[in-house]
Amino acid sequence: MADRDDEERIAATGGSPDASLTQDDSFTATSHAGLTYPWGEAAPGEGETIGIADGVRWARIPMPGSLGHINSWLLDDGDGVAIVDTGICMTICSDAWKALYAGALSGTRISRVIGTHLHPDHIGLAGWIAKKHGVKLWMTRGEMLTARAIVADSSDTVPDEALAQSRAAGWDEEAIEAQKARGWNMFQRMIFPLPRSYVRIEDGDILDMGAHRWRVVTGSGHSPEHACLWNEKAGVLIAGDQVLPRISSNVSVNITEPDADPLGEWLASIDKLLATIPADVVTCPAHGEPFRGLHVRLMALRDEHRMRLYTLAEAIAKQPLRAVDTFPMLFNRPIGPHNQGLATGEALAHLKRLEVEGRVKREDRDGVWWYHGVA
Repeated sequence: MADRDDEERIAATGGSPDASLTQDDSFTATSHAGLTYPWGEAAPGEGETIGIADGVRWARIPMPGSLGHINSWLLDDGDGVAIVDTGICMTICSDAWKALYAGALSGTRISRVIGTHLHPDHIGLAGWIAKKHGVKLWMTRGEMLTARAIVADSSDTVPDEALAQSRAAGWDEEAIEAQKARGWNMFQRMIFPLPRSYVRIEDGDILDMGAHRWRVVTGSGHSPEHACLWNEKAGVLIAGDQVLPRISSNVSVNITEPDADPLGEWLASIDKLLATIPADVVTCPAHGEPFRGLHVRLMALRDEHRMRLYTLAEAIAKQPLRAVDTFPMLFNRPIGPHNQGLATGEALAHLKRLEVEGRVKREDRDGVWWYHGVA
């Protein structure tokens, strides 16, 4: 596990890149905006699980920060159980797994570990669990190779590319100096060493788990090749961060692909899920509670982003703006040093989508990006 100093640093950052700036503060536990929550406010306690459907159990792993937890899904796999998503490489998370091994999983064989995507709250303990039980890690290639590339960057110094992107977005020198002081390799500190080999999964694959069959349905935008798992017979979708009930997953431009269009990928993934997955499934998200109303939620997420794009385009048509100038139009909470990086990535994603759609153009003015309307 991470040492004490690292754990304190991880906790101070919020513990996860999944934390969103667009949380719906009016959320209620049993019904909201067309969603229903069959289990209400119930959640599994330490060492416990809750049954969701035949062959599907829900465990909750506590985490630091605003999210407070990640949901892990335990899938019957012949004479064993497959674990989907694991929590961060921190004592608070590993202790939760030890409690499960002594409780609901006592005497149970772990058959495999599946990571929906590369973020540390999802695969932070994947290597630890795989090593402990002598099993394989299953992931998409896009997620595994990207995770490996990030972990391989062991520098403590913020790279020039990150500083240049922050300046381009409109950060002032005080914010840049604070970015330098925070250092760089927090991602690596959140992940137990990944196994050198893994089992690749890809879109359309069928994972045969004895009496149960799970189809891999991939999405993108939040991460490169996010894997959802759909059990058509049981009517269950393991959604990871591709669909969350209370918040809109972080969709950001980052320095690994600075010219990418992640919001375009995200919107295309929503359309794909609408066309592929039935509306009446029980959706099991990484954060929050299992819910019904998948299509309602997908359409709300799509429409929310479309409305923000419209608002931005209208504002930019009136005057040129930098990414930092768009924060009040995009986020329903104050943006400060603790969340400026997250906000910048999301703002750049929205601005890139408007560029791709031909609704704005970008001007580089002495290293700062100004966005102009297109006549």
